[in-house]
Parts: sequence; C-alpha cells; structure tokens
Amino acid sequence: MNKKNHILVSLVMGSQSDWKTLINCEDILKKIKISYEKKIISAHRTPERLYSFAKDLVNSQTEVVIAGAGGAAHLPGMIASLTHIPVLGVPIETKSLKGLDSLLSIVQMPAGIPLPTLAIGKAGAINAALTAASILSLKYPEIKQELLVYRSKQTKSIKKKPSK
Repeated sequence: MNKKNHILVSLVMGSQSDWKTLINCEDILKKIKISYEKKIISAHRTPERLYSFAKDLVNSQTEVVIAGAGGAAHLPGMIASLTHIPVLGVPIETKSLKGLDSLLSIVQMPAGIPLPTLAIGKAGAINAALTAASILSLKYPEIKQELLVYRSKQTKSIKKKPSK
C-alpha cells in the first residue's frame, strides 16, 4: 500500500445489488494491498451525489475509479464525462438480458470520452481491479511488486498435465 495511505481506487456502484459483482474487485485490491473506498451512487436516483462525487475527484487523491452498473448503466460514463481520472467500467449481469444491456450501455461511449470497459460480471470485476493495479504499478513500486507476485502465483497454479 502507498506510504501516504490515501485512497487510490474508488469502487462505485449504482445500487447495493451491484456489490455481489464488485466484491470481486475488493478481493483483488486487498490481495495486492491497494487502498480503496466503496460507494453507492445511482446515476438516475442520486444525480446530485453523482455530480458531486465526480467533480470532487480532481481534489481527492483517488487515481482510478472502478464503476459498475447494470441495465441502462449510465454511471461509469457519467463519471468519465466529469473527470480526467481513469474510469474503468464493469457491466453488471442483469436478469432480463444477462448483462448485454449493461455492456452496450457502458462500452458505447462517444469518441472523446474514454471509458475502458471490462467483461460482464465477475470476470470483468476481477480484471478491472487488476487493470487498476497495472495502472498504479507505473507509479508505485510496492504495487508493482504485489501485482507481479499475484501473477506469478496465478501462473504456478496452472497444472502442466490434466488430473486423471
């Protein structure tokens, strides 16, 4: 973790139910020892909270935002439109369209507002946290070391031959 112990990553979700997916981000951030915060901010139900959060990012020490949302999924794009800080979008799986609606809502940002978007659901949440770690590893050697250890353990966990 960074010596100043400030929040490096902000995990933001549109509703409490999104936490079932974004908890996978938390698991990775803890393993790599990255400081984070978590917030519920609905693009549709709490627009003033959204605007305040996104505008205040420039004055915070947050360096990456991971935003997960389902359905219309406007949260990641709205945050990205209001800040220069990297925002990573995680589409939440939905009952009706299996998260395809979330994916398309996040990934179809107009040119000029970048919003890297990960896979739908758990895989996307895990990869968002690993992407945040990769971004932060460019500045923080201790995060780089933890990320390399994580990846080495992952590599070693793969068997060379199938079990019988």
